[in-house]
Amino acid sequence: MSPASEVMARLDRLRADFDRSFAEPARRHDAEYAELLAVHAGGRPYALRLCQASGVHPDRPVTPLPGPQPALLGVAGFSGATVPVYDLAALLGHPVPERPRWLVLAAGSPPLALAFHGLDGHVRVDEAAIIGEAGGHDGRDVLRGMVELPGGTRPIIDLPATRALVHQLTGHHPHV
Repeated sequence: MSPASEVMARLDRLRADFDRSFAEPARRHDAEYAELLAVHAGGRPYALRLCQASGVHPDRPVTPLPGPQPALLGVAGFSGATVPVYDLAALLGHPVPERPRWLVLAAGSPPLALAFHGLDGHVRVDEAAIIGEAGGHDGRDVLRGMVELPGGTRPIIDLPATRALVHQLTGHHPHV
């Protein structure tokens, strides 16, 4: 094959690839994958959706507050705002053997931080790998789906549902 015919063959392949790219359905990169944090709370593995969090912080000082809610650890400062901090293990009904090291700041309003014991890392999984749960959750259920990760299957904690649980526990009712 002459150099000129190789160039012509390559141009034909590039032209065909270009035309085919318009015939294929548009792919949304972000919609195909879920960014998760693999965490431990109360000695059990869980996952959190990163899109529902606005930050993860180790060793942030938490000022204790007295009160009837055992899950309320106190308040912490984030960018000039005072945010209530709840123990995720206590909210999930697990014993709390030690004070959690990590805080995840939930995205959205009102501000809420959840404390957990261990951070195993960031993982990116295909959305198809997440097994959704059927509807019918009661107000205390904050788990939404399961995902298979290295080391085993993890329930996924839904941070907006956790915020709603905290509101329910404190007697606040969301605005409808």
